[in-house]
Amino acid sequence: MKRMVIALGGNALQDVDSVPTAEAQLKTIKKTTKYIANVIEAGYRVILTHGNGPQVGRIVIQNEVADKITPSMPFYICGAMSQGMIGYQLQQTLGDELKSRGVEKQVATIVTQVVVDKDDPGFNKPTKPIGPFYTREEAEILIKEKGYAIVEDSGRGYRRVVASPDPRRIVELETIKTLMDNDNIVIAVGGGGVPVIEEGGKLKGVAAVIDKDLASEKLAESIDADILVILTAVDKVFINFGRADEKGLDQVGVDEMKKYIEEGHFAPGSMLPKVLAGIRFAESKPGRKTIITSLDKVEEALKGIGGTTIENIRR
Repeated sequence: MKRMVIALGGNALQDVDSVPTAEAQLKTIKKTTKYIANVIEAGYRVILTHGNGPQVGRIVIQNEVADKITPSMPFYICGAMSQGMIGYQLQQTLGDELKSRGVEKQVATIVTQVVVDKDDPGFNKPTKPIGPFYTREEAEILIKEKGYAIVEDSGRGYRRVVASPDPRRIVELETIKTLMDNDNIVIAVGGGGVPVIEEGGKLKGVAAVIDKDLASEKLAESIDADILVILTAVDKVFINFGRADEKGLDQVGVDEMKKYIEEGHFAPGSMLPKVLAGIRFAESKPGRKTIITSLDKVEEALKGIGGTTIENIRR
C-alpha cells in the first residue's frame, strides 16, 4: 500500500465567498473529506496536512481585541490552537464520511511541533504578515512594549511580521509513524507545525510561520512516503501564467522545473513554495514523485491524467 501525504490548501478548508464562521468552515471541510475518502478507498495510506493562514490570523485578532479582558497568548500558542480547531473538524468529518462507506479507520490529529534552526536567516528578516492592521501610533507602541517587527503594508496600515524558517525535524514523528503503521489516518503539521527551537536539550516555541508545503515535504520524507500531493486552487502548475502563451505543465523533471524557477515563473507567496517542496521530495529518493493539483482533480491526477507531476527524471 503506497504511502501518501496530502497537503490541503486554504480553499479546501474555507470558501472565500462565505462568512468565516465555524459552521461555514465545517461545511467546506465536509465537501473536502469526500475527495479524501475516495483516495483512501482507492487503497492509499494517507496522512493529511493543512494550512492555517486565515484561521490563525483570526485567533490572533481575537487575542489582540480581548487583551484588556484576558491575557493574549503568544503567536506560537495561537498556531497550536489552530491545529486543534482545524484538526477537530477534519477528523470528525472524515471519520463520519468513512463510516458512512463502511470503512473502519480511526482518524487522529497530532498537534505537531517542528524544529527550526535558531540561526535560520529568516529570523534576521521577518517577512510573513500575521494578525490585524494597526495605525502607526499603535505599531510604535507594540514595537516598544512587545518588541514586534512591524512593517507598513501596501498603504493599508501596519502589520506584524514574523520569520518563515526552514523546517528541520518533526518532533512527534515516531507517534505519527506508529499511528500510521497501525492503519490510522493522521492529521499532522497543521499550518506548517508549531515552530520550536532547541535550547539546552529542551524545546521552546518561537514566533514564526513555517511554510506548510515545505513542512509537508519534510513529513513525507520522514515517513518514507511514495507520493506527496499538494492541493491548491488550480488544477496544475502553469508557466507564463495569465499571459497569452500560458502553458500548463503535465509531467515535469526536476531539472526542467528548476529552470522555470530561475526564469521567474512562480510567485514567491503562491506557487513557488509548492514547486520547491515538490522538487525537494522528488529528489529525496528514487521513485518518489510530487503531484500539484486541485482538490477536485486529485483522483485524475493520481491516474496520470491531470495535475502536474514532478519526478527526478531527465528529458
